[in-house]
Amino acid sequence: MSRFISTRGHGTSKSKVEGTSPKSFEDVLLAGMAPDGGLYVPESWPTLEYKTLERMAGIPYADVAMQVMLPFIGDCINHADFRRILAETYESHVFDHASVTPLRQLSPTIWQMDHFHGPTLAFKDVALQLLGRLFDHVLQKRGERVTIVGATSGDTGSAAIEACRHCSNVDIFILHPKGRVSEVQRRQMTTVKADNVYNLAIEGTFDDCQNLVKAMFGDSAFRADMNLSAINSINWARIMAQIVYYVTASVALGGPAREVSFSVPTGNFGNIFAAYVARQMGVPIKRLIVSTNRNDILTRFFETGEMKLDHVAPSYSPSMDIQISSNFERYLFDLMGRDPHTLTGVMDDFKKNGRYKMDEAHMKKARAEFSAHRCDDEQTLKIMRQTYDETGIIIDPHTAVGLHGALSTKDDPSVPIINLACAHPAKFPDAVEKAIGRRPELPERMADLLDRAEYLTPLPNNLQKVEEYVKANSRVKN
Repeated sequence: MSRFISTRGHGTSKSKVEGTSPKSFEDVLLAGMAPDGGLYVPESWPTLEYKTLERMAGIPYADVAMQVMLPFIGDCINHADFRRILAETYESHVFDHASVTPLRQLSPTIWQMDHFHGPTLAFKDVALQLLGRLFDHVLQKRGERVTIVGATSGDTGSAAIEACRHCSNVDIFILHPKGRVSEVQRRQMTTVKADNVYNLAIEGTFDDCQNLVKAMFGDSAFRADMNLSAINSINWARIMAQIVYYVTASVALGGPAREVSFSVPTGNFGNIFAAYVARQMGVPIKRLIVSTNRNDILTRFFETGEMKLDHVAPSYSPSMDIQISSNFERYLFDLMGRDPHTLTGVMDDFKKNGRYKMDEAHMKKARAEFSAHRCDDEQTLKIMRQTYDETGIIIDPHTAVGLHGALSTKDDPSVPIINLACAHPAKFPDAVEKAIGRRPELPERMADLLDRAEYLTPLPNNLQKVEEYVKANSRVKN
Protein backbone atom coordinates (compact mmCIF):
# COMPACT_ATOMS: atom_id res chain seq x y z
CA MET A 1 0.00 0.00 0.00
CA SER A 2 1.24 3.47 -0.88
CA ARG A 3 1.90 6.01 1.82
CA PHE A 4 1.97 9.70 0.96
CA ILE A 5 4.40 12.54 1.55
CA SER A 6 4.38 16.24 0.73
CA THR A 7 6.47 17.80 -2.01
CA ARG A 8 7.61 20.29 0.67
CA GLY A 9 8.81 17.53 3.00
CA HIS A 10 5.91 16.87 5.41
CA GLY A 11 5.86 13.17 6.22
CA THR A 12 9.50 12.57 5.23
CA SER A 13 12.67 12.26 7.28
CA LYS A 14 13.69 15.61 5.76
CA SER A 15 10.67 17.44 7.17
CA LYS A 16 11.35 20.47 9.33
CA VAL A 17 8.19 19.64 11.32
CA GLU A 18 8.80 17.26 14.22
CA GLY A 19 6.71 14.14 14.56
CA THR A 20 5.39 13.98 11.02
CA SER A 21 4.90 10.70 9.25
CA PRO A 22 3.61 9.56 5.85
CA LYS A 23 -0.15 9.78 5.40
CA SER A 24 -2.70 7.17 4.41
CA PHE A 25 -4.88 7.48 1.32
CA GLU A 26 -7.90 8.44 3.44
CA ASP A 27 -5.99 11.26 5.11
CA VAL A 28 -4.72 12.57 1.78
CA LEU A 29 -8.18 12.35 0.21
CA LEU A 30 -9.73 14.50 2.93
CA ALA A 31 -6.83 16.92 3.38
CA GLY A 32 -6.26 17.86 -0.26
CA MET A 33 -3.18 20.02 0.36
CA ALA A 34 -0.42 19.20 2.84
CA PRO A 35 -0.10 21.41 5.95
CA ASP A 36 3.28 22.75 4.79
CA GLY A 37 1.71 24.09 1.58
CA GLY A 38 2.96 21.22 -0.58
CA LEU A 39 1.10 18.63 -2.63
CA TYR A 40 0.83 14.98 -1.69
CA VAL A 41 2.53 12.28 -3.76
CA PRO A 42 3.19 8.59 -3.05
CA GLU A 43 6.49 7.76 -1.34
CA SER A 44 7.31 5.76 -4.48
CA TRP A 45 5.56 4.90 -7.73
CA PRO A 46 3.93 1.45 -7.85
CA THR A 47 4.37 -0.58 -11.02
CA LEU A 48 1.98 -2.41 -13.32
CA GLU A 49 3.59 -5.57 -14.59
CA TYR A 50 3.70 -6.32 -18.33
CA LYS A 51 1.36 -9.31 -18.01
CA THR A 52 -1.04 -7.26 -15.87
CA LEU A 53 -1.28 -4.65 -18.63
CA GLU A 54 -1.79 -7.39 -21.23
CA ARG A 55 -4.80 -8.72 -19.28
CA MET A 56 -6.43 -5.28 -19.19
CA ALA A 57 -7.21 -5.22 -22.90
CA GLY A 58 -10.96 -5.45 -23.50
CA ILE A 59 -12.09 -5.61 -19.89
CA PRO A 60 -14.60 -3.12 -18.41
CA TYR A 61 -13.32 0.34 -17.46
CA ALA A 62 -14.21 -0.15 -13.79
CA ASP A 63 -12.12 -3.35 -13.66
CA VAL A 64 -9.08 -1.54 -15.08
CA ALA A 65 -9.67 1.25 -12.56
CA MET A 66 -9.64 -1.29 -9.71
CA GLN A 67 -6.26 -2.67 -10.74
CA VAL A 68 -4.69 0.74 -11.39
CA MET A 69 -5.89 2.44 -8.20
CA LEU A 70 -5.67 -0.37 -5.64
CA PRO A 71 -1.90 0.09 -5.06
CA PHE A 72 -2.61 3.68 -3.96
CA ILE A 73 -5.63 2.85 -1.79
CA GLY A 74 -4.40 -0.36 -0.22
CA ASP A 75 -6.55 -1.45 2.71
CA CYS A 76 -7.90 2.01 3.57
CA ILE A 77 -11.15 1.10 1.85
CA ASN A 78 -12.60 -2.38 1.93
CA HIS A 79 -11.97 -3.91 -1.50
CA ALA A 80 -15.56 -5.02 -1.97
CA ASP A 81 -16.74 -1.50 -1.11
CA PHE A 82 -14.24 0.04 -3.51
CA ARG A 83 -15.30 -2.29 -6.31
CA ARG A 84 -18.94 -1.29 -5.68
CA ILE A 85 -18.03 2.43 -5.71
CA LEU A 86 -16.23 2.01 -9.03
CA ALA A 87 -19.14 0.11 -10.54
CA GLU A 88 -21.56 2.85 -9.45
CA THR A 89 -19.26 5.57 -10.80
CA TYR A 90 -18.72 4.18 -14.27
CA GLU A 91 -22.10 2.64 -15.01
CA SER A 92 -24.27 3.66 -17.96
CA HIS A 93 -26.57 6.13 -16.21
CA VAL A 94 -23.49 8.23 -15.25
CA PHE A 95 -21.43 7.89 -18.44
CA ASP A 96 -23.33 7.43 -21.68
CA HIS A 97 -20.63 5.37 -23.41
CA ALA A 98 -19.65 1.87 -22.32
CA SER A 99 -15.95 2.63 -22.77
CA VAL A 100 -16.24 5.80 -20.63
CA THR A 101 -13.41 7.46 -22.62
CA PRO A 102 -13.74 5.95 -26.14
CA LEU A 103 -11.20 6.35 -28.94
CA ARG A 104 -11.86 7.65 -32.46
CA GLN A 105 -9.34 7.61 -35.30
CA LEU A 106 -8.83 10.98 -37.02
CA SER A 107 -5.97 10.04 -39.34
CA PRO A 108 -3.54 7.16 -39.92
CA THR A 109 -1.41 8.37 -36.98
CA ILE A 110 -3.72 10.43 -34.75
CA TRP A 111 -6.52 9.25 -32.48
CA GLN A 112 -8.94 11.17 -30.31
CA MET A 113 -9.93 10.04 -26.83
CA ASP A 114 -13.36 11.50 -26.00
CA HIS A 115 -13.76 12.63 -22.40
CA PHE A 116 -17.18 14.25 -22.58
CA HIS A 117 -19.57 11.37 -21.95
CA GLY A 118 -20.13 12.23 -18.29
CA PRO A 119 -22.85 14.36 -16.68
CA THR A 120 -21.14 17.75 -17.29
CA LEU A 121 -19.63 16.89 -20.69
CA ALA A 122 -15.99 17.34 -19.64
CA PHE A 123 -12.99 15.20 -18.72
CA LYS A 124 -13.20 16.27 -15.07
CA ASP A 125 -16.26 14.02 -14.65
CA VAL A 126 -14.13 10.90 -15.01
CA ALA A 127 -12.28 11.64 -11.77
CA LEU A 128 -14.76 13.78 -9.87
CA GLN A 129 -17.69 11.36 -10.08
CA LEU A 130 -15.42 8.94 -8.23
CA LEU A 131 -14.16 11.53 -5.75
CA GLY A 132 -17.65 12.53 -4.65
CA ARG A 133 -18.46 8.92 -3.84
CA LEU A 134 -15.12 8.39 -2.07
CA PHE A 135 -15.66 11.49 0.06
CA ASP A 136 -19.10 10.39 1.15
CA HIS A 137 -17.95 6.83 1.89
CA VAL A 138 -14.95 7.87 3.99
CA LEU A 139 -16.77 10.70 5.82
CA GLN A 140 -19.71 8.45 6.65
CA LYS A 141 -17.32 5.87 8.07
CA ARG A 142 -15.54 8.51 10.16
CA GLY A 143 -18.66 10.41 11.21
CA GLU A 144 -17.19 13.65 9.87
CA ARG A 145 -18.18 16.56 7.63
CA VAL A 146 -15.91 18.65 5.38
CA THR A 147 -15.98 22.00 3.63
CA ILE A 148 -14.66 21.77 0.08
CA VAL A 149 -13.27 24.91 -1.52
CA GLY A 150 -12.11 24.91 -5.12
CA ALA A 151 -11.22 27.22 -7.98
CA THR A 152 -12.26 26.67 -11.57
CA SER A 153 -11.37 28.12 -14.93
CA GLY A 154 -14.39 26.39 -16.43
CA ASP A 155 -14.98 22.66 -16.21
CA THR A 156 -13.73 21.69 -12.74
CA GLY A 157 -16.45 23.65 -10.98
CA SER A 158 -19.43 22.08 -12.67
CA ALA A 159 -17.93 18.59 -12.44
CA ALA A 160 -17.13 19.07 -8.74
CA ILE A 161 -20.61 20.39 -7.99
CA GLU A 162 -22.25 17.56 -9.89
CA ALA A 163 -20.09 15.09 -7.96
CA CYS A 164 -20.92 16.56 -4.55
CA ARG A 165 -24.47 17.88 -4.85
CA HIS A 166 -25.89 14.69 -3.32
CA CYS A 167 -23.13 14.16 -0.74
CA SER A 168 -24.58 14.14 2.76
CA ASN A 169 -21.34 15.12 4.49
CA VAL A 170 -19.98 17.87 2.23
CA ASP A 171 -20.51 21.60 1.71
CA ILE A 172 -18.88 22.81 -1.51
CA PHE A 173 -17.79 26.35 -2.41
CA ILE A 174 -16.56 26.89 -5.98
CA LEU A 175 -14.78 30.11 -7.00
CA HIS A 176 -14.83 31.11 -10.67
CA PRO A 177 -13.52 34.27 -12.39
CA LYS A 178 -16.51 36.48 -13.07
CA GLY A 179 -17.12 36.90 -16.80
CA ARG A 180 -14.19 34.65 -17.78
CA VAL A 181 -15.91 31.30 -18.31
CA SER A 182 -18.28 30.44 -21.13
CA GLU A 183 -22.01 30.82 -20.53
CA VAL A 184 -22.57 27.08 -20.74
CA GLN A 185 -19.76 26.41 -18.26
CA ARG A 186 -21.11 29.03 -15.86
CA ARG A 187 -24.68 27.83 -16.05
CA GLN A 188 -23.66 24.22 -15.48
CA MET A 189 -22.45 25.43 -12.08
CA THR A 190 -24.90 28.15 -11.18
CA THR A 191 -28.14 26.42 -12.13
CA VAL A 192 -27.61 23.67 -9.56
CA LYS A 193 -29.92 24.33 -6.61
CA ALA A 194 -28.76 22.31 -3.63
CA ASP A 195 -28.41 23.11 0.07
CA ASN A 196 -24.70 22.25 0.09
CA VAL A 197 -23.61 24.07 -3.13
CA TYR A 198 -22.27 27.65 -3.28
CA ASN A 199 -21.03 29.42 -6.43
CA LEU A 200 -18.77 32.43 -5.88
CA ALA A 201 -18.11 34.77 -8.83
CA ILE A 202 -14.78 36.44 -8.05
CA GLU A 203 -13.71 39.79 -9.54
CA GLY A 204 -10.46 38.65 -11.14
CA THR A 205 -8.78 35.86 -13.06
CA PHE A 206 -8.62 32.12 -12.48
CA ASP A 207 -5.19 32.59 -10.88
CA ASP A 208 -6.81 35.02 -8.40
CA CYS A 209 -9.39 32.35 -7.56
CA GLN A 210 -6.71 29.71 -7.20
CA ASN A 211 -4.61 31.97 -4.97
CA LEU A 212 -7.62 32.56 -2.71
CA VAL A 213 -8.11 28.81 -2.36
CA LYS A 214 -4.42 28.31 -1.57
CA ALA A 215 -4.57 31.14 0.97
CA MET A 216 -7.55 29.53 2.71
CA PHE A 217 -5.60 26.29 2.98
CA GLY A 218 -2.61 28.27 4.21
CA ASP A 219 -4.69 29.86 7.00
CA SER A 220 -4.24 27.10 9.58
CA ALA A 221 -6.96 28.32 11.96
CA PHE A 222 -9.53 28.73 9.18
CA ARG A 223 -8.55 25.41 7.67
CA ALA A 224 -9.05 23.61 10.98
CA ASP A 225 -12.30 25.40 11.85
CA MET A 226 -13.86 24.63 8.47
CA ASN A 227 -12.28 21.15 8.12
CA LEU A 228 -11.21 22.20 4.63
CA SER A 229 -10.72 19.77 1.79
CA ALA A 230 -10.03 20.13 -1.93
CA ILE A 231 -11.56 18.48 -4.94
CA ASN A 232 -9.58 20.17 -7.70
CA SER A 233 -6.38 18.72 -9.06
CA ILE A 234 -4.30 19.57 -5.99
CA ASN A 235 -6.10 16.55 -4.46
CA TRP A 236 -4.05 13.46 -5.19
CA ALA A 237 -7.15 11.31 -5.67
CA ARG A 238 -8.02 13.36 -8.77
CA ILE A 239 -4.67 12.53 -10.34
CA MET A 240 -5.01 8.88 -9.34
CA ALA A 241 -8.37 8.53 -11.06
CA GLN A 242 -7.07 10.15 -14.25
CA ILE A 243 -4.25 7.62 -14.62
CA VAL A 244 -6.82 5.00 -15.58
CA TYR A 245 -7.76 6.33 -19.01
CA TYR A 246 -4.14 6.52 -20.10
CA VAL A 247 -3.93 2.82 -19.32
CA THR A 248 -7.15 1.93 -21.18
CA ALA A 249 -6.07 3.94 -24.25
CA SER A 250 -2.65 2.31 -24.30
CA VAL A 251 -3.92 -1.26 -24.13
CA ALA A 252 -6.69 -0.52 -26.66
CA LEU A 253 -4.05 0.39 -29.25
CA GLY A 254 -1.74 -2.57 -28.63
CA GLY A 255 -0.05 -1.88 -25.34
CA PRO A 256 2.05 -2.97 -23.63
CA ALA A 257 3.69 -4.42 -26.76
CA ARG A 258 3.25 -1.10 -28.57
CA GLU A 259 4.15 2.43 -27.54
CA VAL A 260 1.75 5.35 -27.84
CA SER A 261 2.12 9.11 -27.33
CA PHE A 262 -0.37 11.55 -25.82
CA SER A 263 -1.10 15.18 -26.59
CA VAL A 264 -2.85 16.85 -23.68
CA PRO A 265 -4.34 20.36 -23.74
CA THR A 266 -3.30 21.73 -20.37
CA GLY A 267 -2.98 24.80 -18.23
CA ASN A 268 -2.78 23.41 -14.70
CA PHE A 269 -0.61 20.37 -15.61
CA GLY A 270 -2.82 17.94 -13.67
CA ASN A 271 -4.13 15.86 -16.57
CA ILE A 272 -0.75 15.42 -18.23
CA PHE A 273 0.86 14.71 -14.87
CA ALA A 274 -1.47 11.72 -14.59
CA ALA A 275 -0.04 10.54 -17.93
CA TYR A 276 3.46 10.99 -16.51
CA VAL A 277 2.49 8.82 -13.53
CA ALA A 278 1.09 6.18 -15.87
CA ARG A 279 4.46 6.07 -17.61
CA GLN A 280 6.26 5.84 -14.24
CA MET A 281 4.04 2.84 -13.45
CA GLY A 282 5.11 1.02 -16.61
CA VAL A 283 2.65 2.08 -19.32
CA PRO A 284 4.66 2.27 -22.58
CA ILE A 285 4.29 5.98 -23.43
CA LYS A 286 6.87 7.34 -25.83
CA ARG A 287 6.11 11.06 -25.80
CA LEU A 288 4.03 13.39 -23.65
CA ILE A 289 3.04 16.54 -25.53
CA VAL A 290 2.18 19.62 -23.46
CA SER A 291 -0.29 21.62 -25.56
CA THR A 292 -0.99 25.18 -24.39
CA ASN A 293 -2.99 28.08 -25.73
CA ARG A 294 -1.75 31.69 -25.86
CA ASN A 295 -1.26 31.54 -22.08
CA ASP A 296 1.87 29.53 -22.68
CA ILE A 297 3.82 29.54 -19.43
CA LEU A 298 4.38 25.77 -19.65
CA THR A 299 5.55 25.86 -23.28
CA ARG A 300 7.91 28.72 -22.46
CA PHE A 301 9.33 26.69 -19.58
CA PHE A 302 10.21 23.74 -21.80
CA GLU A 303 11.67 26.10 -24.42
CA THR A 304 13.73 28.30 -22.11
CA GLY A 305 14.03 26.55 -18.75
CA GLU A 306 12.43 29.55 -17.07
CA MET A 307 9.04 29.57 -15.38
CA LYS A 308 7.96 33.20 -15.52
CA LEU A 309 4.57 34.72 -14.79
CA ASP A 310 2.88 36.82 -17.45
CA HIS A 311 -0.59 38.35 -17.65
CA VAL A 312 -3.54 36.05 -18.33
CA ALA A 313 -4.99 36.72 -21.77
CA PRO A 314 -8.60 35.65 -22.50
CA SER A 315 -8.78 33.03 -25.26
CA TYR A 316 -11.19 30.73 -27.08
CA SER A 317 -10.07 27.97 -24.70
CA PRO A 318 -10.80 29.61 -21.32
CA SER A 319 -10.22 26.53 -19.17
CA MET A 320 -6.54 26.90 -20.04
CA ASP A 321 -6.27 30.63 -19.33
CA ILE A 322 -3.84 30.02 -16.50
CA GLN A 323 -0.38 31.27 -15.54
CA ILE A 324 0.15 29.36 -12.28
CA SER A 325 0.21 25.62 -13.02
CA SER A 326 -0.37 24.16 -9.56
CA ASN A 327 0.36 20.54 -10.42
CA PHE A 328 3.72 21.35 -11.96
CA GLU A 329 5.11 21.26 -8.42
CA ARG A 330 4.52 17.50 -8.33
CA TYR A 331 6.62 17.06 -11.46
CA LEU A 332 9.36 19.40 -10.21
CA PHE A 333 9.59 17.29 -7.05
CA ASP A 334 10.49 14.25 -9.14
CA LEU A 335 12.71 16.29 -11.49
CA MET A 336 14.72 17.56 -8.50
CA GLY A 337 15.36 14.07 -7.16
CA ARG A 338 12.54 14.34 -4.60
CA ASP A 339 14.51 16.88 -2.56
CA PRO A 340 11.84 18.86 -0.67
CA HIS A 341 14.24 21.58 0.53
CA THR A 342 15.39 22.47 -2.99
CA LEU A 343 11.81 22.32 -4.26
CA THR A 344 10.56 24.54 -1.43
CA GLY A 345 13.25 27.11 -2.22
CA VAL A 346 12.22 27.19 -5.86
CA MET A 347 8.53 27.55 -5.03
CA ASP A 348 9.24 30.30 -2.48
CA ASP A 349 11.24 32.20 -5.12
CA PHE A 350 8.40 31.82 -7.61
CA LYS A 351 5.88 33.14 -5.09
CA LYS A 352 8.13 36.09 -4.23
CA ASN A 353 9.53 36.99 -7.66
CA GLY A 354 7.13 35.40 -10.14
CA ARG A 355 9.89 33.41 -11.80
CA TYR A 356 12.48 30.68 -11.40
CA LYS A 357 15.11 29.15 -13.66
CA MET A 358 16.14 25.51 -14.04
CA ASP A 359 19.73 24.54 -14.79
CA GLU A 360 20.59 22.79 -18.05
CA ALA A 361 20.99 19.35 -16.47
CA HIS A 362 17.43 19.42 -15.17
CA MET A 363 16.11 20.82 -18.44
CA LYS A 364 17.78 18.06 -20.45
CA LYS A 365 15.86 15.52 -18.40
CA ALA A 366 12.59 17.50 -18.59
CA ARG A 367 12.81 17.84 -22.39
CA ALA A 368 13.42 14.11 -22.70
CA GLU A 369 10.16 13.49 -20.84
CA PHE A 370 7.96 16.20 -22.41
CA SER A 371 7.68 18.27 -25.54
CA ALA A 372 5.54 21.40 -25.74
CA HIS A 373 3.65 23.46 -28.32
CA ARG A 374 1.49 26.61 -28.17
CA CYS A 375 -1.62 27.34 -30.20
CA ASP A 376 -3.03 30.85 -30.56
CA ASP A 377 -6.69 31.70 -31.18
CA GLU A 378 -6.33 31.91 -34.95
CA GLN A 379 -4.67 28.50 -35.07
CA THR A 380 -7.35 27.11 -32.75
CA LEU A 381 -10.15 28.11 -35.14
CA LYS A 382 -8.16 26.80 -38.09
CA ILE A 383 -7.75 23.36 -36.48
CA MET A 384 -11.46 23.22 -35.58
CA ARG A 385 -12.42 24.09 -39.16
CA GLN A 386 -9.91 21.71 -40.69
CA THR A 387 -11.03 18.81 -38.48
CA TYR A 388 -14.67 19.38 -39.34
CA ASP A 389 -13.98 19.66 -43.08
CA GLU A 390 -11.81 16.52 -43.16
CA THR A 391 -13.68 14.23 -40.76
CA GLY A 392 -17.11 15.74 -40.08
CA ILE A 393 -16.25 15.72 -36.36
CA ILE A 394 -16.93 18.90 -34.38
CA ILE A 395 -14.35 19.59 -31.68
CA ASP A 396 -14.20 22.19 -28.96
CA PRO A 397 -11.36 24.78 -28.80
CA HIS A 398 -9.45 22.98 -26.03
CA THR A 399 -9.42 19.78 -28.06
CA ALA A 400 -8.17 21.84 -31.01
CA VAL A 401 -5.23 23.10 -28.94
CA GLY A 402 -4.28 19.51 -28.16
CA LEU A 403 -4.71 18.47 -31.78
CA HIS A 404 -2.42 21.31 -32.86
CA GLY A 405 0.22 19.87 -30.52
CA ALA A 406 -0.24 16.41 -32.02
CA LEU A 407 -0.02 17.71 -35.59
CA SER A 408 3.08 19.76 -34.72
CA THR A 409 4.92 16.70 -33.41
CA LYS A 410 7.13 15.04 -35.98
CA ASP A 411 7.75 11.55 -34.75
CA ASP A 412 7.84 7.90 -35.72
CA PRO A 413 4.57 7.38 -37.66
CA SER A 414 4.25 3.85 -36.30
CA VAL A 415 3.63 5.32 -32.84
CA PRO A 416 0.01 6.55 -32.56
CA ILE A 417 -0.57 9.96 -30.99
CA ILE A 418 -3.71 10.12 -28.87
CA ASN A 419 -5.18 13.59 -28.42
CA LEU A 420 -7.47 14.19 -25.46
CA ALA A 421 -10.85 15.68 -26.38
CA CYS A 422 -11.50 17.23 -23.01
CA ALA A 423 -14.91 18.83 -23.52
CA HIS A 424 -18.06 18.57 -25.62
CA PRO A 425 -18.16 21.24 -28.34
CA ALA A 426 -21.58 22.44 -27.14
CA LYS A 427 -19.87 23.91 -24.08
CA PHE A 428 -18.25 26.50 -26.39
CA PRO A 429 -20.88 27.28 -29.02
CA ASP A 430 -19.58 30.76 -29.91
CA ALA A 431 -16.09 29.53 -30.73
CA VAL A 432 -17.47 26.55 -32.67
CA GLU A 433 -19.80 28.76 -34.70
CA LYS A 434 -16.95 31.14 -35.49
CA ALA A 435 -14.84 28.20 -36.69
CA ILE A 436 -17.32 26.14 -38.72
CA GLY A 437 -20.36 28.37 -39.20
CA ARG A 438 -22.81 26.35 -37.09
CA ARG A 439 -23.63 26.06 -33.42
CA PRO A 440 -23.36 22.63 -31.82
CA GLU A 441 -26.40 21.37 -29.98
CA LEU A 442 -26.45 20.53 -26.30
CA PRO A 443 -27.33 16.91 -25.51
CA GLU A 444 -31.02 16.35 -24.82
CA ARG A 445 -30.54 16.17 -21.06
CA MET A 446 -29.19 19.73 -21.09
CA ALA A 447 -31.41 21.24 -23.76
CA ASP A 448 -33.06 23.67 -21.32
CA LEU A 449 -29.81 24.75 -19.60
CA LEU A 450 -29.93 28.35 -20.85
CA ASP A 451 -33.45 28.78 -19.47
CA ARG A 452 -32.74 27.60 -15.92
CA ALA A 453 -32.49 30.00 -12.97
CA GLU A 454 -28.99 30.81 -11.70
CA TYR A 455 -27.71 30.88 -8.12
CA LEU A 456 -24.40 32.65 -7.49
CA THR A 457 -22.80 35.24 -5.21
CA PRO A 458 -20.42 37.91 -6.60
CA LEU A 459 -17.47 38.62 -4.27
CA PRO A 460 -14.34 40.77 -4.51
CA ASN A 461 -10.86 39.33 -4.83
CA ASN A 462 -10.44 39.60 -1.07
CA LEU A 463 -9.47 36.72 1.22
CA GLN A 464 -11.25 38.12 4.28
CA LYS A 465 -14.56 38.54 2.42
CA VAL A 466 -14.38 35.05 0.95
CA GLU A 467 -13.50 33.43 4.28
CA GLU A 468 -16.36 35.30 5.98
CA TYR A 469 -18.79 33.96 3.40
CA VAL A 470 -17.56 30.39 3.78
CA LYS A 471 -17.74 30.60 7.58
CA ALA A 472 -21.28 31.94 7.44
CA ASN A 473 -22.54 29.12 5.20
CA SER A 474 -20.52 26.00 6.02
CA ARG A 475 -22.29 23.52 8.29
CA VAL A 476 -19.13 21.86 9.60
CA LYS A 477 -19.61 23.26 13.11
CA ASN A 478 -23.42 23.04 13.14
